[in-house]
Amino acid sequence: MKPFDRSKKAGDIPLLICVFLMACFGCLMIYSASYYTAEVQFGDKFYFVKKQAVGLIIGTAAMIGMAFLPYRKLIKLKYPAIIVSVILLVLVFVPGIGVTNYGATRWIGFGGITLQPSEIAKYSFALFAAAYFAKNYTKVKTVRGVLPVLAVGLGFCLLIIIEPNMSITMCVGLLMLGVIYLSGTNLKTFLIIIIPCAVAVPLLIILEPYRLQRLSAFIDPWASPKGDGYQLIQSLYALGNGGLFGTGLFNSTQKYRFLPFAESDFIMAIMGEELGFIGLMLFFAVCGFIIFRGIKIAKNCNDRFGFLLASGFTLVYGIQTAINALVVSGAIPPTGLPLPLISSGNTSLIITMASMGVLYNISRN
Repeated sequence: MKPFDRSKKAGDIPLLICVFLMACFGCLMIYSASYYTAEVQFGDKFYFVKKQAVGLIIGTAAMIGMAFLPYRKLIKLKYPAIIVSVILLVLVFVPGIGVTNYGATRWIGFGGITLQPSEIAKYSFALFAAAYFAKNYTKVKTVRGVLPVLAVGLGFCLLIIIEPNMSITMCVGLLMLGVIYLSGTNLKTFLIIIIPCAVAVPLLIILEPYRLQRLSAFIDPWASPKGDGYQLIQSLYALGNGGLFGTGLFNSTQKYRFLPFAESDFIMAIMGEELGFIGLMLFFAVCGFIIFRGIKIAKNCNDRFGFLLASGFTLVYGIQTAINALVVSGAIPPTGLPLPLISSGNTSLIITMASMGVLYNISRN
């Protein structure tokens, strides 16, 4: 009889603890970044953090639930997840259901509840791709073999880009390429897929005037300091003001309605201002720890579906974190994208925490 393997039975508990603490830290930073704006706009300085706290409670329950739901049962959901995601993405464009903010229709609303379908679509795609490649692993060497995954990924990209939402489109596109590569396809097939995708990116930028304006603002934000370059300039001011050790928690000046979306897409700039370069490096270390644990779980998984599912969910978190950091620091053109587990937004928080529960379940099995 084999000795009882306590570590394997317990699973990757440090991952769950780290994710929960990150989500709690996100609530703290949302309060710091939003209390002034919330009080001015809604008369309640806890307005945004109350909403995030609800998401934290639901997300924690979802993470625990997924942690004990055998991950192999998710294979049965590969088609329902895609169908539901497509329906939700289409509902975004239905008048009366789709919610438009700042010129973009990215949400659907039911009463006082809003939902961002693109956040769900990323994980649905990762689930579908993992299930398909696990069953059809002998077909991944040809373009025809990866065509179903390619079709679903490009279909999602099309529905998301017309919202418009370039950032999530990039996330889904990079996720698609990452999962195809990890499926074991050969170099020839991968190049046939990646080259047209690389060509499509500049075309998507050229076709939309607002994207060209953002690109221009990225190249020289001070050419339009009160226009398209305003947000990036304010973000750089926040990061510069933070210096090495920061101004101290709750002591940001940019959150006083200088930096738009301080509690959501650009919350990392407020973190940099209040916690400084050292604080951001510690934050990135924790992000790296989560990614490392996800990679380790994928590497140690004994079945193909678990490996690809863990890899896909880890890729979503890693890609989104990296893109958000690059946008806030001015390394790539500005685009709206939440920082996972930190930015204000319940859809992103709940679905991310649930995905981490799946990672934990894979580590247990």
